[in-house]
This record gives sequence, structure tokens and C-alpha cells, in this order.
Amino acid sequence: MTSIDGQQKAQDATRRRRADAERNIATILDAALDCFTANPQVSVGAIAEAAGIGRVTVYAHFPSRQALLEAVLDRAIDEALAAIDSDTIAGAPPDEAMRRLIRSSWSVLERHRVLSALASRELEPDRLRAHHDVVLKRVEALIARGRSDGTFRTDLPRGWLVTTFYSLLHAACEDVNAGRLQRRDIARILERTLLSALRA
Repeated sequence: MTSIDGQQKAQDATRRRRADAERNIATILDAALDCFTANPQVSVGAIAEAAGIGRVTVYAHFPSRQALLEAVLDRAIDEALAAIDSDTIAGAPPDEAMRRLIRSSWSVLERHRVLSALASRELEPDRLRAHHDVVLKRVEALIARGRSDGTFRTDLPRGWLVTTFYSLLHAACEDVNAGRLQRRDIARILERTLLSALRA
């Protein structure tokens, strides 16, 4: 066997290990989302069992339950980003773009509202907010665009308007979980409340 053949085999083996690791991670995150949703107090051992993967393998990828929870949260946020980007928000007038953004953001958050409530309880507020920064940058850019063309108010700090968006979505999630609001009403309530707060 030539040295080139040996290098090729080593590269193939590395690729297989990487592909196996990616499959394991996807399987673990799928199981973790289901488990956290069904039982927010679920243990890593129970998640490993649900995933059909050994605990040692789970801990090799996620050194703690919190790390696993944060990875599941990041995956849900990636889903939110895909929903936001697919709504062609950039090409719509600011108020219509905000309406779409509110509805798409709530659609994703509603699907993960148990996870959101768990993350709110178990993660520090600053850390939880940091996980949402990539989405909130989209919100801030849209608010800036609406302020520049006179659609959105300029008498309040832009950062405060972003916080209002973030806080009201999560407050809506808490109210649905507590039974104070009906799920079917939330998109309409959020749209009216936020657009009213943002408009010039």
C-alpha cells in the first residue's frame, strides 16, 4: 500500500467518524427536545435512553444537562431564523415586515413553548438573552429601517423597542403555559400590541 493510499484511508475514516458524530448529535438533540417537552425535569440518562445512545456518548458531546439544554435551544433558534428569512421580510414595508416577523417568531416559539419556559427557569437571564441575539439583530435592523422611513417611533431608544419585542413574545408564552391566554389568540394579540407600541 502506498503512502497516498494510507492517507486516503485515514481521511475516509476521519470523514466516517465525523458523519457518525453528526448523526449522534442530531439523534441526541431530537430525543432531548422530545424529553424536555414531555418532562422538563428529565435526566441526561433518560435522554440517552430515549436516543438509543450511551450516556458516555451523550456526555462526550454535551458535558452537562445545561449544555444539552442550551444546544436544544440554539437549534430551536436556528429554526426561528429559517422561518424569519423565508418570509422575505427584507423586501416588505416595515410594518408588514414586522407583522410577518411577529407571526413567524410566535409560530416557532409556540412549538417550543415548554422548552422556552424551561430555559427561562434554568438559564441566567443574560445567558438566555444571548442565545436570542442572532434573532434580535434581525428585529433591531427592521426597527431601524422603520424608524428611518417614519413608520416606527423614534422617541424611545431602539434597544428598548427590541427588548419590548423579546419580552412580550416570552410573556405571551408564559401566559399560554399558565392558561391565561388561548393559543389561537396569541398571534393576533402580539401583532396588535407590538405594532401599536412601535408605530410612530
